[in-house]
Amino acid sequence: MSACGYCHDRKGRRPCPALGGSICSPCCGEHRLTRISCPPDCPYLDTGSDYQQKRLSEQFLPVRREFYRELDESGGQKAVALFNLIEVITFSYFQGRRDGQDAEVIAALQALRRTLSPLHVPAAPMPVFAEHLRKEYETFKKQNPEQIADASDAPAVLDRIDRFVSTFSGKDFQSSRFLGGLIGYVKTHHPEIADHLKKKQEPGHIVLPGQSFMPSPRPEEHTHSPGCHHQH
Repeated sequence: MSACGYCHDRKGRRPCPALGGSICSPCCGEHRLTRISCPPDCPYLDTGSDYQQKRLSEQFLPVRREFYRELDESGGQKAVALFNLIEVITFSYFQGRRDGQDAEVIAALQALRRTLSPLHVPAAPMPVFAEHLRKEYETFKKQNPEQIADASDAPAVLDRIDRFVSTFSGKDFQSSRFLGGLIGYVKTHHPEIADHLKKKQEPGHIVLPGQSFMPSPRPEEHTHSPGCHHQH
């Protein structure tokens, strides 16, 4: 068995058409589509992406839950709704792409923040996803003005979201760790919402799933109510 065509250290256990030889599983999983130009028909892309997303979703779940809690405490439901909307738009846009990178999400957040700043000066044309995010936010805000953070408090919320995404993404410029975690989380924990969002939707018609998309409470956070059927 020949050595991996990427690291030249471990044994290459699967064929890699991009390298013209074999590649080890760790290098295939870590470097596909970022440092390795994989052809679209490579059979390992879909299976590898699904596995990676599921693995990242379990890392994403607890930090996302904690971020939601902090965001709710500091900015209330309007701040939470803004992050929820960004998650929905991001999932809908990137879930069918193999080449999406966290840098696109971060750039879009920063562009939306500049747009909402009172000192905003029009600059060069926005990247594609940044423009898409701006339009979806403005449409949702126009249709639901009382539900989501507006220009007075959205910039501060966007700064917090930017830090959250950047921290989870890590320091690799080509990282897709946040996208993998978010997409894997929605597919794993909210499959019905994932199926709904995978359907093509008209621009400006993103609908927030509401509480069903919020983090589920920890088991110990259950509150017994008059209608609760638990036995004491």
